[in-house]
Amino acid sequence: MMIVFNPVAGRRRAQLLWRVLDVLVANGVRLDLAETHRPGHASELAREAASRGEPMVVAAGGDGTIAEVANGLIGSHTHLGVIPLGTANVLAHELGLPFSPTAVAAALAFGRTVQLWPGQIMRDQEARLFVQMAGIGFDAAVVHNLRFSLKKVFGKGAYVMQSLREMARYDFPMIRLRIDDRETEAASIVISKGRLYGGTFPLARDTNPSARGFSVVLFDRAGPAAAALYGAMLPMHLLGSAPGVRHMRAAEIDFLGNVHVPTQTDGDPAGFMPHRIRDARAPIQVVAG
Repeated sequence: MMIVFNPVAGRRRAQLLWRVLDVLVANGVRLDLAETHRPGHASELAREAASRGEPMVVAAGGDGTIAEVANGLIGSHTHLGVIPLGTANVLAHELGLPFSPTAVAAALAFGRTVQLWPGQIMRDQEARLFVQMAGIGFDAAVVHNLRFSLKKVFGKGAYVMQSLREMARYDFPMIRLRIDDRETEAASIVISKGRLYGGTFPLARDTNPSARGFSVVLFDRAGPAAAALYGAMLPMHLLGSAPGVRHMRAAEIDFLGNVHVPTQTDGDPAGFMPHRIRDARAPIQVVAG
């Protein structure tokens, strides 16, 4: 079993990882630990492991690390394991993965899997995979400008602080897009494989992480007042039914025009508005317990 770990995760999260590894080693599981050193390194490590026939590669980190490892496993028979060490751990909550060190170790050792069909954003000749969701607009601006030092100290609270900053300076441009064969526009968009957003908060509807297709959540209202309203409704678990929020199901999404709008995938910055969003070319098997 190969573990891919981002050493930037911090001391507390590293301690959680060691507790999981101690349980695995005590039960006779052979482990290889590989640390990442740059963006995209986790994908390279996972791809190399899959090519040499490793049965499982475990992503120890948050949703961004999981997405990178998944990107390296697409098209292979290697399973994806997860040790949730991130701030939000949205995918782990979505799939009902365990969090306690003993339960995580047991799940990895037992090896029962569930299917996950990731999506990918495409820009020119580049493609970036996501396992839970992609955001285009205000929430991506928050992710782009959030300092890691702030996130490390305040956790989820850092997103609230950064959101207040972005309300004063983000331009809230309208985004034109085509959802299958229907053209529309919105101020912000979340394209999701799962139901949850930002941790355990429900947002999307009609989701099936194991199948092709996406749930598209469109935020029609623009401006600081709308952003404040949506932010207030999130912790009340009401964001998905907030005024000016629409839900659509889609197989493909194309973006129209050249608006310079920030994009995020699985809580990490992902450049600016993509040309299109499609399903990844194949599903992956995620170890669930």
